[in-house]
Amino acid sequence: MKNKPEHIPFHRTYVSGREQQNISNAISSGHTCAGGEFSRLCEAYLEKSTGARKALLTNSCTSALEIAALTLDIDPGDEVIMPTFTFTSTATAFVNRGAIPVFVDIRADTLNINQNRIEAAITPRTKAIVPVHYAGVAADMDTIMKIASAYKLWVVEDAAQAVEARYNNRPLGTIGHLGCYSFHMTKNISCGEGGALLVNDDRLPERAEVIHDKGTNRAMFRAGAVTHYEWVDIAHSAPPSELQAAFLLAQLEAAKTITKARLELWHRYRSLLAPLERHGLSIPCPPKECDHNAHIFPLVFANQQIRDRARKRLAEAGIDTALHYRPLHQSPAGKRLARTSGDMAVSEALPDRLLRLPLWPGLPERTCDVVAEQLEKALFT
Repeated sequence: MKNKPEHIPFHRTYVSGREQQNISNAISSGHTCAGGEFSRLCEAYLEKSTGARKALLTNSCTSALEIAALTLDIDPGDEVIMPTFTFTSTATAFVNRGAIPVFVDIRADTLNINQNRIEAAITPRTKAIVPVHYAGVAADMDTIMKIASAYKLWVVEDAAQAVEARYNNRPLGTIGHLGCYSFHMTKNISCGEGGALLVNDDRLPERAEVIHDKGTNRAMFRAGAVTHYEWVDIAHSAPPSELQAAFLLAQLEAAKTITKARLELWHRYRSLLAPLERHGLSIPCPPKECDHNAHIFPLVFANQQIRDRARKRLAEAGIDTALHYRPLHQSPAGKRLARTSGDMAVSEALPDRLLRLPLWPGLPERTCDVVAEQLEKALFT
């Protein structure tokens, strides 16, 4: 009887070994709701490591995006430009304010928003641009910021996948006026569910902090700037509990180790699969100005038939893989609540040809070899 191959999951959360002790310490402290010592340490870490003017922990990247929309006074009828190839939260955070997402196509090489399509999408109602850094590879932020400056638009970076990634040596999430991180279970740095808002514009920290803290000026009260705290603005209930922050702190402190391990595997995949490029398989090759974080290793096949054949072969070898987004402009809500600018040829052709490979610290190196072997067989079957 043939031995069943070892099962390799698509994702496995890295555990540094300090998470449980931190959680135990948070419980022992008697402060398990938001805003305790672990939350402050996480925010301080993010501010120091990124140079952000202010970092605010949130219970998800979705919440960070929603606070961004509130902070920027996104109003009904405002238009917000973003890629159609993204997760729903990029759009819903602004739709919830009555805004209209304006979808544009992506680049075939980075799978990020095509910066050359943005200017044509701008109208008198445009309020912001929301680039998404897919797979931890930066969008063309130099061009995007120049366009935003010329048209006096806000830029909110959806950097959900981009913790520890850089563009021209600047941390992603710190180039736009606001940046949003995710610490979801599937991300490189995780606390189960979590996120952060990075505030980079000097006009925004105080208001963002008030909105983040349920519309109160509690932070000013704690700092002694006012004699009592009270309701002063619109609000969002966003902070995570101390238990989540305690877990997250251990992850943040191991961020360099996690990123190094992921990059080693990413480059191993890249080296093993490079010979297959001449046979129609598109292998990621980030632009030289992008220091990515190895969040995803995406493959783009010539057609769906080959992609499905490759996925089946990998499954038979015990290796889990994953697909990814359908373009938002093709979704029921996207058709009803948003509009498009220009054709969406790249985004529409992508999902049926895209496959993501397993990538996590501790993934057996042999897995990379098996993936290469099975993909070669799939391409030549």
